[in-house]
Formats: sequence, structure tokens, C-alpha cells
Amino acid sequence: MNYSKSEKYDTPELNALMMGPNPLKLQEELLFNHKIPPGATVLDLGCGKGLTSVFLVREYGFRTFATDLWIGATENRQFFDRMGLTTQEIIPIHADATDLPYAEEFFDAAVSTDAYNFFGLDPAYLGRHLLPLIKHGGYLYLCVPGMKRDCHRELPPELLLSWTPEQLDYLHDTTYWRGIVSQTQGLDILSIHEMESNEEVWQDWLACDNDYARSDRKSMAAGAGKYLNFVAMILRRQ
Repeated sequence: MNYSKSEKYDTPELNALMMGPNPLKLQEELLFNHKIPPGATVLDLGCGKGLTSVFLVREYGFRTFATDLWIGATENRQFFDRMGLTTQEIIPIHADATDLPYAEEFFDAAVSTDAYNFFGLDPAYLGRHLLPLIKHGGYLYLCVPGMKRDCHRELPPELLLSWTPEQLDYLHDTTYWRGIVSQTQGLDILSIHEMESNEEVWQDWLACDNDYARSDRKSMAAGAGKYLNFVAMILRRQ
């Protein structure tokens, strides 16, 4: 895939804000031919240090609520100010994904890039906490790190060079995720598929001067990438 939008953000300053495999390329692939209407109000769930939220505003024109638990709203607001964005365009929120401070049917869509696996593995999560916030007919675009085939019963040693079994419990294949999502009523599953950007987004992340990236290099250098992928889920509220 040609990441023409993401390439505009390939600078040392912005790359330093990555918290995992390149989230902008993931998001660009996730939103390719998206159905979210222009000017939509969008929830960026698990936005980290705000890169994906800036991307949603600048490249797609969405009014974006940048929501994260690990990174505070003040820190993200300062970043958005440096990027020249206003509070009419982007609003930082510090919140737990299971306690989101929004009215029902407030958003036209939700986007979550490399974060949903931390809370969405609970089959009840989607219907209880996230779907009610989306307008009827609205969309959810979610992508998570995953496995090409679940191998938790016999984890390859390459994976264990960088990650514990507990950390790997967050990674699953497309079949597993379809089973989780299909338990939610009032939802159309438009697509659950393996993404094509896995190798490229990992290369970008491993090149970062970051303690977490350096730790991940051990597994990836040993060939762990052959077991991994990213999973995209495109859903619509009925």
C-alpha cells in the first residue's frame, strides 16, 4: 500500500511519539475507502500521545475527541497546540475505556488504532461501553495487534524473547476476534481481516530510539514477525 498521507508525518519529532508499530500507517490502511461522513465527530479511543488524533483532524477533517488513559489530557493538549490545532477541531480527554464520559449516540464514528485489545477482549465491552456512544448507522474502525494463528497453547520461543505469556494473551487471530465481536447485538460486521502493513509498521517502530522498541527487537530479530499481524475490524451500528 502507498502510505501517501502517513509519509508527511515522517519526522524525528513525531516518530518519537510512537508507542508501538507505526500507528499512522495502520490508521491510513484501516480508513482506506472509509464510510465516515465529512466533518464527522469521531472518538479516537486509545489515542496515546495524540498522533492518530492529529491525523484524523488534518487528513480526514474529523472533529476528534482524543481519548486515552495512559497519557494525560494536558500533555496531549500541549502537543495539539504545537501542531496548530484548535479546541474546535480536537479535544483531549483523559478517561478509562470502561468509563467514557460521553453521551449516548454522541459520535458519528469511533476509531481505535493499536489499543482496542487492551479492553475489547471482554465480550461484553463493545455492547456495554462503546457501541451506545455511536449513532445508529455509525461506524467503528478498529485495528489491533494480533497473530496469524493463535498459538497460546505452545508459544514459539521467538515470541518469548521480548514478551511474557501474559503480554501475549492480548494477541489473537481474526477467528478469535470475530467470535468476540459477534456476541454484541445491534451490530453489522462489515469486515474482520488481516492487514497488509504488518512488516512495514514494525520496521518503523524498531528503528525508534525507545526502550520498548529496543526490547521488541530481540523477538523480531529472531523471526517472531512470521507469527504476528494486525487485525482490522470494520463494524456498523444498526
